[in-house]
Amino acid sequence: MGRMCLVAALLVGACSDPPPACTTVAIDPTCAPLYTPTFDEVYTRTIRVGCGSTRGSCHSANGDGKMNLSNPATAYASLLDGRVTPGDPTCSEMIVRTHGIGEDYQMPPGGALGASERCVLVKWVAAGAPGPGEPLP
Repeated sequence: MGRMCLVAALLVGACSDPPPACTTVAIDPTCAPLYTPTFDEVYTRTIRVGCGSTRGSCHSANGDGKMNLSNPATAYASLLDGRVTPGDPTCSEMIVRTHGIGEDYQMPPGGALGASERCVLVKWVAAGAPGPGEPLP
């Protein structure tokens, strides 16, 4: 942890180094997804519940995260604005963060997603990250 990061952590209680551009974690293309990897399912079953709800999540409309994931349209636009590279899960920030278990940049903080839920995210991104209402290719 750098000196400025240490000072910030002491003052505000948290500090995070930026994640790497790509993950070095092996992503298993044969993994078993928890549910169908469409955006609608990803949003309803993972993003809204764990990231963008109004129950105080970091990325809710009132949260302190750097993006608003409180509704499907805003969430999709935010994810495609540099956090998801359609077709490339290993270099998508969303995948790097959800697979960065134990790192300061891990998302969600405090409790990692299970392997089957991480698998859904990988498969959705690998399929080209189709948007709300769009089927998988």
